[in-house]
Amino acid sequence: MKKYILASTSPRRKELLKQAGIIFEVIPPDYDENILNKSFKYELVENVAQNKALSISVKINYPAVIISADTVVINNNIILGKPKDFDDALRMLNALKGKKHSVVTAVCVLDTESGRKIIKSDTSEVTFNNIAQEDIKSYIYNFRPYDKAGAYGIQELPESFIKEINGDFDNIVGLPVKMLLSMISEIN
Repeated sequence: MKKYILASTSPRRKELLKQAGIIFEVIPPDYDENILNKSFKYELVENVAQNKALSISVKINYPAVIISADTVVINNNIILGKPKDFDDALRMLNALKGKKHSVVTAVCVLDTESGRKIIKSDTSEVTFNNIAQEDIKSYIYNFRPYDKAGAYGIQELPESFIKEINGDFDNIVGLPVKMLLSMISEIN
């Protein structure tokens, strides 16, 4: 039986995959995913997901199904990635407050035996309330969201930040599980 490999070090993706009942091993991808501050196109994010999977496929010599993903936050059609530091996180969250933005996760499922791959994206929308500056700073100090696109993790945000969510919550966390399970059944 083929092994499942998660090409990600994200604890959130690992947890979502475990909750889906998939037994997998983690191999960190070896790919620079710098697409920040570019105008958004689905193909940019999908290429990152695909290249993460391909970076693993050349490292292994056994049959496997590689799962990789890339999540970005899009504000005014510009891609926001992971913040560099406190000031960058503050800038990002201030840009998102009181507005609607999109969260896109591209997923690649690659079968190393057949060479088949499926790449799909899911989009959710999040609307933030007009958050007080002290609340934003407190969130950054307490949760240090430097490994999260758009400088936040939806699962840890105070309820007062969120006005509305449209779409798959798991997609915003970083892995649209329903879409992924459909892709896995399609590739097998």
